[in-house]
Amino acid sequence: MSNKIYIVITALLFLGFVIVFDTFPRTTYSRLERRDLASFPVFSWEALKDGSFTRGVSSWFSDSEPYRDELMGFSMNIKDMLALKTGGTTVKFHAAENMNKQTKKVESADPESEANREVGEYENHLTTDQKAKILHAGIVVIGEGDNVRALMAFGGGTKGGVGYVEGVNRYKDEFPDVNVYSMVIPLSSEYYCPDEAKSICHPQRPTINSIYSRLDPAVIAVDVYTTLGEHAAEDIYLRTDHHWAPLGAFYAARKFAKVAKVPFKALDAYERRVVHNFVGTMYAYSKDAAIKNAPEDFVYYVPKDVEYSTVYTDYTVDEDWNVIGEGKPHKGSFFAKFRDGSSKAYMTFMGGDAKITQVKTSTKNGRRLLILKDSYGNALPGYLFYSFEEIHVIDFRCFIHNMRDYVREHEITDILFATNIFNAYAPHVARSFVRFLTQENGKLPPKKRHDEGKAVSGHETLPVDAPDIPEPEELLAAPVSTEGEDGGEQEMPEQLP
Repeated sequence: MSNKIYIVITALLFLGFVIVFDTFPRTTYSRLERRDLASFPVFSWEALKDGSFTRGVSSWFSDSEPYRDELMGFSMNIKDMLALKTGGTTVKFHAAENMNKQTKKVESADPESEANREVGEYENHLTTDQKAKILHAGIVVIGEGDNVRALMAFGGGTKGGVGYVEGVNRYKDEFPDVNVYSMVIPLSSEYYCPDEAKSICHPQRPTINSIYSRLDPAVIAVDVYTTLGEHAAEDIYLRTDHHWAPLGAFYAARKFAKVAKVPFKALDAYERRVVHNFVGTMYAYSKDAAIKNAPEDFVYYVPKDVEYSTVYTDYTVDEDWNVIGEGKPHKGSFFAKFRDGSSKAYMTFMGGDAKITQVKTSTKNGRRLLILKDSYGNALPGYLFYSFEEIHVIDFRCFIHNMRDYVREHEITDILFATNIFNAYAPHVARSFVRFLTQENGKLPPKKRHDEGKAVSGHETLPVDAPDIPEPEELLAAPVSTEGEDGGEQEMPEQLP
């Protein structure tokens, strides 16, 4: 009798799966994986003959199953509850007892000297003895409960960054009368990687020192490595996202302003705003339920006592981040507003990357800054409205004008390269910066290889700064306030960034 019941239950489960997978609407977009899923292929006799049509049908059927995200989330939770082993490293979490101990570092001889290229040493006393699990693509997950943190492992060495150095030096040659700065931003793994995962988390300090040592003497290196190490016990990096936190960007901007000899305001000159229950990119990258179950506050700061207006020129990009069109300049808000729980809260700054941003401020000192950046650089400009008369922001993936003409037309006085260490290490990023100097105005750039924009991790490739577009429901329903010409706020209908 028991065998018959077992057979009936199994048959009903099988029938249920058949009904769901064959009749329910297919999923077209995965919010967990942040990508469009495979679509049903276009039929042709040629495709049928060469087998590409049937392969496409198979890919569509397996990739776009109904309730894909829900099923993946369920699977992650089951694995987490069972404490399965991944990558040969224990999954059990044991928080370190000395989480609140201060970090220990060794200062360089003269940390404020513009000529000094040796960044200070850092010794991790925050998470050194935490247990870690190493996931696919070199992601390390540490901590437990609400303190879980995901880290991107860095697999580079001291010989990398040659293209970046040549690119930055080229800009100084092209613009001898412009102040050129280099800010290489370390990943959170430099400060929080426990000893157990050191085998895949290569030290980043030697790479940064190597890059800075090869810069033209006229290029000003900005040592944010030491600055961030001094504040590693604070929330300077996001736990669930691969970006730094706005607070980390604040300390980096303060160091840059000191080196650039421009005014800078303390945090009390800013309004503190929060997006609650934020879970960022590392949930999609790691596919680890522990990240999903440990949301954090995304805290950012909006300047209160300075007038500013923002103009955007938006780019249209394809799925491989190739620019396929450019819009007309239009006014917009520098700070986008996102609902609690939005996974795109880091896009608070300028609404993302696919655009040129120009900010005019009420600070009248004749200093006009151009920031050449990846998405780490997005969090910097909002802290510099008190420091510069104008701020221009250009992403390495999106610019179809001639940089020489742009710098001359806008009378740029300062150029800051602000990228994370992955992108300072990656040759294709440097090639983009150099191409800007010689490309024709308005000409679409050549298409990149599909694997560009990935970074070397501990042992695999990991996507870095993939294009993000916020879902409509993630933005606040209320009208977004936009700065007017006089710095006041005007109401306008909400638009997607």
